[in-house]
Amino acid sequence: MIRPARAGDAPVIAAFWNPIIRDTTVTFSPLEKTVADIEAMIATRQAFLVIDRGQGAEGFATYTQFRSGPGYVFAQEHTVILAPGGRGQGAGRALMTALEDRARQHGHHAMIGGVSGSNPQGIAFHARIGYAEVARMPQVGWKLGTWHDLVFMQKLL
Repeated sequence: MIRPARAGDAPVIAAFWNPIIRDTTVTFSPLEKTVADIEAMIATRQAFLVIDRGQGAEGFATYTQFRSGPGYVFAQEHTVILAPGGRGQGAGRALMTALEDRARQHGHHAMIGGVSGSNPQGIAFHARIGYAEVARMPQVGWKLGTWHDLVFMQKLL
């Protein structure tokens, strides 16, 4: 079931998100999220959705304005993260479908994903759900001792 996240989901989200932040190049930030950080995101984002099949949050999807300023108000950048056990079962697709529906309801026009070039699974996932690669910025991310490309993928809603 896809549902809005609650503050009580924050510890579970931190438990599966922080190893991804710490140990992979899925995100370029090395700074782990505190429970308070995640609670603040849940409280302030237009959409912060989780997939919960009775065991608590197994993944989440959220978005925020792509860039600051009124000219970008209709363009949103999303994040979708799944716990290891939730991958390959349609959870990511379900989350993104619900997130895109929410974005449409709020009048948004474009959804953008910034995907690590070192994450071929993330690029393939986005392509499967209708996103097109619109830009590749070579070597703009630094993590785990090496440079990584940033791939922007976009879907018009």
